[in-house]
Amino acid sequence: MAGLVFWALVVLATVTGLVTAWTLGANSNSPPFAPAIGANAISTMRAAFLIGILAALGALTQGGSISETVGAGLIDGVQITSLAATTGLLTATLFMAFGIYSGYPVPAAFATTGAMVGVGLSLGGAPVFDTYRQIATFWVLVPPVSGGLAYLTATILRRDDIPETVGVPLLAAVVGGIVANVQLSVIPAPADATQNSIAGFFAMLVPLPGITALVTALAAVASFLFIRRRTQQSVDKGIKTFLVVLGSVVAFSSGGSQVGLATGPLENLYRVELGLPGLLLLGLGAVGILGGAWMGAPRLLQATAREYAQLGVRRSIAALVPGFIIAQTAIALGIPISFNNIIISGVIGGGLAGGSAGVSRRKIGVTVGFWVLTLVSSVAVGFGLYRAFATVLG
Repeated sequence: MAGLVFWALVVLATVTGLVTAWTLGANSNSPPFAPAIGANAISTMRAAFLIGILAALGALTQGGSISETVGAGLIDGVQITSLAATTGLLTATLFMAFGIYSGYPVPAAFATTGAMVGVGLSLGGAPVFDTYRQIATFWVLVPPVSGGLAYLTATILRRDDIPETVGVPLLAAVVGGIVANVQLSVIPAPADATQNSIAGFFAMLVPLPGITALVTALAAVASFLFIRRRTQQSVDKGIKTFLVVLGSVVAFSSGGSQVGLATGPLENLYRVELGLPGLLLLGLGAVGILGGAWMGAPRLLQATAREYAQLGVRRSIAALVPGFIIAQTAIALGIPISFNNIIISGVIGGGLAGGSAGVSRRKIGVTVGFWVLTLVSSVAVGFGLYRAFATVLG
């Protein structure tokens, strides 16, 4: 009987993880291509297709660090059982479902992190305050950093003395340089590492000082020249090309940063109790994200594209560039993040650069309030729900 209950919980936890990944694919991974759709650079269905592929690839190649943090780095002294994993995922999914149907901003990262802390404490585990401080510091810094970078980006794009044939390619150069240093599991790495970057790979092949910096500079220059040629042919065409490229790298990053919210609670169950490789678990999350993007993203894309069209091209670019930078930083540090939190902060920062009077302080206050409420209440709900399930199941 105990074995039957265990396998039933494995199935339930797996299905719940897939549902969570589907929800993330349908919602959190959609914003990157909305500006390109709003600018008529790409069709909605083609964007949804690309989002699914790119986010799934990001999940497979970059999702491991955040998955490990969510699954094993939030609580000391206990392992997350199949029942605890199921409870944590159900709690997070309930919060996200409430946000979707009510329209209130419920960040998936806050809900999942709080839920896993709650179930871990209910198991009798000890809080990992150093990890909490690191995560909290990062979360607190996201709005001012994202907003500040967006403000700076939008200011550069709005300057009359910096033509768009220079300003947009400069941003492309920044993105290209970062892409050359993105850590991926598919790039051959040294014996003591599991991931490597393009720049790191060339440094491994040619062990000379400055190779990493040289490859980074070459990637930046190539990106600059590519977008500059497009903008010189036609400013409109160049900006549309950059929006599609930028949407692609941000969608890839969103998959890597979000999949851990669905797979993290299953880390101990799959890798320890079932003895399965971590890549299989990430593959499960990638399938869920892919399905969510293909099935659920088109309708949301059309709605968000209208919003970004109203923002304008410059403000849209200003919101996405910080999103890419911050998402990759979070992945490198293994910190779960809310992608919508980053984008919203970027939109606000870009709006302030234009002297926008439409940035509502009340709306900002309500959004921040719901973020805090989500985190605190998900801890409580996760704690109580696990106790209830454990009592019923004995």
